[in-house]
Amino acid sequence: MNDLHLILPHSNRESKFDDKSSLFQLNELAELNSCTHTLFLETRRPDDLYLWLAKCPSGPSVRFHVENIHTLDELAFAGNCMIGSRPLLSFDSSLNQSEHGKVMQDLLTAVFGTPLSCRKARPYYDHVFQFGVADGRIWFRNYQIAENIEGAQLQVNGMSLIEIGPRFVLNPVKLFAGSFGGSTIWSNENFKSSAAIRADSKRSMAGLHMKRVISHENTISRKQ
Repeated sequence: MNDLHLILPHSNRESKFDDKSSLFQLNELAELNSCTHTLFLETRRPDDLYLWLAKCPSGPSVRFHVENIHTLDELAFAGNCMIGSRPLLSFDSSLNQSEHGKVMQDLLTAVFGTPLSCRKARPYYDHVFQFGVADGRIWFRNYQIAENIEGAQLQVNGMSLIEIGPRFVLNPVKLFAGSFGGSTIWSNENFKSSAAIRADSKRSMAGLHMKRVISHENTISRKQ
């Protein structure tokens, strides 16, 4: 949360939201802070994190499962950018090939793009937010724009892109017509929650145990 607040100079950070049963109250908080969009981090379990992006108060909204999180303290990249500077947004072209992809791109643009009226932002573009698509997920990377440096990830026309972090992966779960709810526009059929994955793993381990028990019983009966 601190990393997201640092790279988004137009964001307002709120205190913890305890009432998870009714997320519609977040629209009131957004109105009190004069915010048009909301980014909400929802924790279901100690190892499960979900990210909501919503346009307040009318919608639409999208819910992501956040995977492979690496904070600024973990990465310790050599690159650096000015705090409060404006980012360039780069999206994978595959997002424009579907209707739900276009809606997600619009929400990501509204949340991660610094508006022109933001007073806290500096009038410089020295880094790039890159939203790539692979394996049905959106991969977020943050690159600094600098002169050609050896070992940089990308070098074009005398300029280099150096990753500075943070990085994370967004697995889309559902797209809703309203803000934090409403009718479901699109649902990811391939999504499996961490709880379902853990349950499948436990069932597979239980199946191996049952196979060993049956094999042992068959061995005993055969010897008899």
